[in-house]
Amino acid sequence: MDQFLQQSINGLSLGALYALIAVGYTVVYGIVQLINFAHGEVFMIGGFGSLTVWLALFEGNTAVWVLPFMLVGAVVASVGIAILMERFAYRPLRNAPRLAPLITAIGVSIFLQEFVRLFYDKIPGFPSAKAKIAYPPIETVTGTPFQVGGVSISRPTLFTFAALAVCAVLLWYFVNRTKLGRAMQATSQDPDTSRLMGINVDRIIVIAFVIGAALAAVAGVAHGLRNTNIEFKMGFTAGLKAFTAAVLGGIGNIQGAVVGGLVLGVAETLVTEYVPGQFGGSSWKDVWAFVILIVVLVFRPQGLMGAKVVDRA
Repeated sequence: MDQFLQQSINGLSLGALYALIAVGYTVVYGIVQLINFAHGEVFMIGGFGSLTVWLALFEGNTAVWVLPFMLVGAVVASVGIAILMERFAYRPLRNAPRLAPLITAIGVSIFLQEFVRLFYDKIPGFPSAKAKIAYPPIETVTGTPFQVGGVSISRPTLFTFAALAVCAVLLWYFVNRTKLGRAMQATSQDPDTSRLMGINVDRIIVIAFVIGAALAAVAGVAHGLRNTNIEFKMGFTAGLKAFTAAVLGGIGNIQGAVVGGLVLGVAETLVTEYVPGQFGGSSWKDVWAFVILIVVLVFRPQGLMGAKVVDRA
């Protein structure tokens, strides 16, 4: 029983990370019907943005008060890239066939990976980004795990849970209780009518990219604290899993992205632990994650929660 609870906690922690990234996919898709495959790289840049702040200003300092500065650095880096991405890569293609922005997103993804790798290699005193870079341990957040009965709960796990809870509450309040949030809901349902009603649709689209990038940045910091390292390719797999979580929950639905992320994380962890024989183990976790997605979509194509919040259809 303790082993099952332990794996469930591990799965929820992983799922919370997926959920933070998946919300960015689903918010952008809900507004502009764009699958932004470069969103995983926005997550990666969040991790590198926080590391850059630490290396430039606080190298060697592992006190917990450094963490807010690292989070700000992560958010600034990710949001800045997301705004540039929307303005120069996606906005010119807004009325183009869907294949054009999709291919552009893949190109932007590769560009950002190589940009980070080359940028880091050019800064004297910074570690090379060709290999994994050790992420700074932060006191209080990466210390000794807590023991609850026979279950061990790491501090980065609690940080990831707390980050998801805070971000989810703030996002819920923004979407449902603010004028801009209601404008986002209107734009997601009918952008042309929203424009006629005086809503600045271009501004709303930028806000959607900003929200997604901010959450991805927090996820980048959580990933660094959990894994103790980051690398320039980490956005590809994490982004693909988060996109899977968004589809699993019902892409276009914010609550669905959170639920999809948690379900995917728990399912991936439990399947890895309990599937016996040659089809079990960590080497098969990605296979089983996508098998679960296919099974769900076969019986429920709209995902677990459909698209109820920011859906244009």
